[in-house]
Amino acid sequence: MSKLTEVLTPENSQVIFIDQQPQMAFGVQSIDRQVLKSNVVGLAKAAKVFNIPATITTVETLSFSGNTFPELLAVFPENELLERSSMNSWDDQNVRDALALHAADGRKKIVVSGLWTEVCNNTFALSCMHDTDYEIYMVADASGGTSVEAHKYSMDRMVQAGVIPVTWQQVLLEWQRDWARRETYDAVMGIVKDHSGAYGMGVDYAYTMVHNAPERVTHGERVGPNPAK
Repeated sequence: MSKLTEVLTPENSQVIFIDQQPQMAFGVQSIDRQVLKSNVVGLAKAAKVFNIPATITTVETLSFSGNTFPELLAVFPENELLERSSMNSWDDQNVRDALALHAADGRKKIVVSGLWTEVCNNTFALSCMHDTDYEIYMVADASGGTSVEAHKYSMDRMVQAGVIPVTWQQVLLEWQRDWARRETYDAVMGIVKDHSGAYGMGVDYAYTMVHNAPERVTHGERVGPNPAK
């Protein structure tokens, strides 16, 4: 049976964040940068909720790329930041060791979010698959390239090589799988409200207007209407 038929689960997955740093984000033209960061943080929060180990790796932090997005670090305050010199994360032994540690527990599906798609993501994915039996799930909307074309053709190239393209919300809901899993339901809904755009707005609307749930923030008294004379 093809591995493509296996869904992502909290038990078979791990995630790696590659070069989610400001100087790398400055060059992204394939996706709105604020949307990109929101998607990255949404994916990170999802991994946290489902106890999925995360590797964070950075490149040339102090000399060029800048510090990792603080919103990402806030999700994983205990994580080491694996600094590299190579654009290809697979060239760094610390990165290999971190992935291997979790792969030894059966987590051979590597969910990848990185910048840039055509450089750091591409070289990592191809090299990692060449040397191991890991499977790469490339989160297309939590990654970005220097142009629409750069992102698209890099994704195409990786898919041709066997990388599985996904989106961050797809990963979140695949990990949740069943709304009867109440232990993670509320946390998943919280992520949706904060990071899923119109879907999150719809959840807020349904909760408050259909199911009569209280609003999730406190605010001042609602005054009016008071038509002017």
